[in-house]
Amino acid sequence: MEHNIPLITTLAAGFSMALVFGFLAERIKVPALVGYLLAGILIGPGTPGFVADVSLASQLSEIGVMLLMFGVGLHFSLKDLLAVKRIAVPGAVVQMSLATLLGMGVAWWWGWSWGAGLIFGLSLSCASTVVLLKALEARGVLDSMNGRIAVGWLVVEDLATVLVLVLLPPLAGMLGGSVTDSASTGSLWLTIGKTLFQVAAFIAIMLVAGRRVLPWLLWQISRTGSRELFTLSVIVAAIGIAYGAAQLFSVSFALGAFFAGMVMRESKFSHRAAEESLPLRDAFSVLFFVSVGMLFEPVILLEQPVHVLGVVAIIICGKSIAALGLVLAFRYPLNTALTVSASLAQIGEFSFILAGLGLSLGLLPDEGMSLVLAGALISIALNPLLFAAIEPLRRWILQRSELARKLEQRTDPYAELPMSTERRYLHGQVVLVGYGRVGQRIAAAMQSGGIAYVVAEQNRELVEDLRQQGIAAVFGNAADPLVLVQAHVAQAAMLVVTTPDPLDMRQMVETARTLNPGIEIVLRSHSEQESELLRRDGIDQVFVGEEELAKSMSGHVLARLGAPAAA
Repeated sequence: MEHNIPLITTLAAGFSMALVFGFLAERIKVPALVGYLLAGILIGPGTPGFVADVSLASQLSEIGVMLLMFGVGLHFSLKDLLAVKRIAVPGAVVQMSLATLLGMGVAWWWGWSWGAGLIFGLSLSCASTVVLLKALEARGVLDSMNGRIAVGWLVVEDLATVLVLVLLPPLAGMLGGSVTDSASTGSLWLTIGKTLFQVAAFIAIMLVAGRRVLPWLLWQISRTGSRELFTLSVIVAAIGIAYGAAQLFSVSFALGAFFAGMVMRESKFSHRAAEESLPLRDAFSVLFFVSVGMLFEPVILLEQPVHVLGVVAIIICGKSIAALGLVLAFRYPLNTALTVSASLAQIGEFSFILAGLGLSLGLLPDEGMSLVLAGALISIALNPLLFAAIEPLRRWILQRSELARKLEQRTDPYAELPMSTERRYLHGQVVLVGYGRVGQRIAAAMQSGGIAYVVAEQNRELVEDLRQQGIAAVFGNAADPLVLVQAHVAQAAMLVVTTPDPLDMRQMVETARTLNPGIEIVLRSHSEQESELLRRDGIDQVFVGEEELAKSMSGHVLARLGAPAAA
């Protein structure tokens, strides 16, 4: 009996090669994504030997896009974005504009049409959120201020790219590509207006009805106790909403899946939804990168090496320098500027989606897709080296550049308490390091108790807001002795550190004890091992999240049952 198995063959080859090359990439300290792209190149038509079904791989990659964007939506936090909006929004817009202009410039130099140059420049302007999150997690700085700024910056880039994906089809005819059916039925502006109206209608339905219906459906399904049904419901939400959005509102699969994840995040089942969908999401995301690799023509590295170098220069140098200057212009430290620069010095999933759409609309030549892929491969492979070079580069710049030292040491109005600060904040006060969820609750308790406190926070925008509320606050990393000096730690009664970084904690403790030997220190820790090391340093008040939660819950249980409290 003969079997028609191109789908099975494509899946087997794609997953197998991705496993092998992903493993090899991780072993040499390169993101596994590079291995997935190489796997696609080897089973694609651009290399000799076995060739997988490109058409089937393309359809599988569409599922990968849906699940990938669903995952981005699940992790998208509007609150986190608003916390860094004053630097992330203008920074991302200006940086994307500059990168797009650079891409258009080299495309014009190569003799491409301006429409092709626009798509090419936009593809080079948006960095990979997946690559960034993995890089920040590997270095333990995802929850730091630098990490939040970098993630917020990329979220703005993602939202801007989603808007481009929506507007690109109706604009294709004007840009020199193939005119879509919708664009041929009326004037350009009428088509754009209709497209934006459909997108707005879809978003309104998702935000109004979706955020009520989806959580209710998940609750009903969870009551059955069936894990399989819950997982199925999450996948149906991701793919079903993406498909329905495309069919009913002419919205891209990517945007539909993104809003499905964003709405699901609002429910109390968001963490479980992310956990249940993760294996399937990872699997199809791998197929997406493999299918993208299949479109790559390796011969371009030999035929047009100068073009490839130009693309890499825009991604790694052009975008990084633009981001560096923008962050410094917003008066953030050199370390923050270098971290954001390294974060943006790569391109990934959205670049592939944009370039693929440009290819399908007849805007981008095949050479453009190959150049985007080459730039992605090289930039992602080099990205870990850029992150590793941040601190050595910062020291080198400060040692050799008088301008850099002036920028690093320049007077920031929020880096010191104003002269009008009341005396009660400058003597016997509490210095509160970090104003996140934990810090805010501690501050509220001190406020209600009439205890004076000074906040030391790395988020400059948050410090500005606190000052406007009449709360004493200084901007900067409290690991820097100057920040604690400005918070008047020498006259403080207590230092309370709510940030989780153990290295910074030790520097804060050392500075506080040097300036104020009698100060009481209260720290927050994420693990028992970490808290034990801190206690060995002579710090008695170390609070561990799980430990305090267990104490509170056990105390409640014992009190309700009338048993004596544990010692």
